[in-house]
Amino acid sequence: MMVGRHIGRVFGLAALVAIAGLLILGFGFHAERAPRMVLMLLLVVLVVQFAGATFAALGARRLARPLEDLVDAAQRVAAGDYAARVDAGGWGPPSLRRLLGAFNTMAGRLEANADQRQRLLADTSHELRTPLTALQGELEAMLDGVHPADPAHLRSALEETHVLARLIDDLRTVSLAEAGALRLEHEPVDVAALARDVAAGLDGAASEASVRVVVHAPETAVVTGDALRLRQVISNLAVNALRYAPRGSEVTVDVAEVGGEVSVTVEDRGPGIAPEVLPHVFERFARGDGSAGSGLGLAIARGIVEAHGGTIVAERPAAGGTRIRFAVPIEERQP
Repeated sequence: MMVGRHIGRVFGLAALVAIAGLLILGFGFHAERAPRMVLMLLLVVLVVQFAGATFAALGARRLARPLEDLVDAAQRVAAGDYAARVDAGGWGPPSLRRLLGAFNTMAGRLEANADQRQRLLADTSHELRTPLTALQGELEAMLDGVHPADPAHLRSALEETHVLARLIDDLRTVSLAEAGALRLEHEPVDVAALARDVAAGLDGAASEASVRVVVHAPETAVVTGDALRLRQVISNLAVNALRYAPRGSEVTVDVAEVGGEVSVTVEDRGPGIAPEVLPHVFERFARGDGSAGSGLGLAIARGIVEAHGGTIVAERPAAGGTRIRFAVPIEERQP
């Protein structure tokens, strides 16, 4: 409508100019032709006003069409159709095109969030079904007399409840981290000491797998953060590396201070992450063929590291295997 009014004003001004010009020319130089000039004047005024009204209506219509499309698309989104979009590259002032582009961006994000929620529900249902089915089978077998309700079978059922509890806790951690609501303690943390403690805790599993866990770290590497959460990250990475490391090989954990950050690199010589999985390895439930675990460990690691203001990356070294490196700032960054 604003464009239409501007067009009408332009043509109105043109009409006034035409009137003034005709008056000057007609009455100033050809006074004897005044009646004819008045007739011509009226004709010009009518033509200019008609043209102005026509162009104003066309401009308003061309402006109203994308606005009507925007209203229709907004109604579709409100009804749950997040695939609704509007043509943001058509005719119109820059402000209108920016508005249409912003709406498309918003609708795209809503659509992506809806897809993520659906995948999360499907994946969570699948992950919860496995321990629940095992637990149900154990209890039914004991009730039917197939298995005795002895400590061994009760312990097996109890272990399935532990699996459920860990999965639920992991899901909660991932959800809090993605929502930016993960609560952290803020205290001096010696990351080098954490790495050595994690390696010591894996001695039994490493010996059973015939794998050595080797830590390369300075005497201390202190950051401001949450000791339990950072230990959880190092443990997740080391356990994953140990799971895929071939017998007789090493899992290395390197700690270093670089450029105001403390970095931790965990590397193994296993089969490595599949190239098609690598870009998605930190997403929830991302797993390659034959992968064990819930697929939440690396998603949790990313959430904790990013909550500390750090970064985490996964790589396929040229020599094979998997290398995952994360870094957190030595001094706590102010939000």
